Amino acid sequence: MPFIQELISGTLDSEKFKFYIAQDSLYLEHFARALAIIAARSNETEQVLDFIRFAEGAIVVENALHNNYFKEFDITKNIPQSPSCHHYTSYLLKEAALAQVEVAMASVLPCFWIYKKVGDYIYQHQNKKNNPYQTWIDTYAGKEFDLLVNKAIRICDEAANSCTAVQQGKMTAAFLKSCQLEWLFWDSAWRLEQWPFPANILIDTGVHYR
Repeated sequence: MPFIQELISGTLDSEKFKFYIAQDSLYLEHFARALAIIAARSNETEQVLDFIRFAEGAIVVENALHNNYFKEFDITKNIPQSPSCHHYTSYLLKEAALAQVEVAMASVLPCFWIYKKVGDYIYQHQNKKNNPYQTWIDTYAGKEFDLLVNKAIRICDEAANSCTAVQQGKMTAAFLKSCQLEWLFWDSAWRLEQWPFPANILIDTGVHYR
């Protein structure tokens, strides 16, 4: 993807990176909630603790990274979710609340796994000379994140082993849907995606509600 290639070279337009960071910060707030819901619904004590820690990491660790970039790039915090961000977070929250808990676990796995794969790829091919996005690259290619991702994969694999073939199929479908939404999220940052019209524009349909 062009967004990834220019992160690697360090030539990514700062406006696109600012857009990405702002949307990712909004995404993580909802992602953490989805993880917390899964923790509350799990019947396995160890899984409850693991997903609570995942939720804590999404809020505390990654937000610390974002806050640094908010200051460095003077990013405005009070912005609306982009269409792709809204679509992705709405899907995760729906799965976390309504789907079989094992399916919900599969739906959040791509956020861990894809970021690890992308982070490793960028780290291996990066331009290390004065890359303005070096901190971001180091975070997702680090050993601590690697341990976290492997744990998330192991939990999903173990959950799948206790499921029927039909349930495993639903887990796979949820995983693939989130992979598609991850792609859309990256692509939306490259395109600086916006809604078709601002939310504060009122369209007079002739129907009025009190």
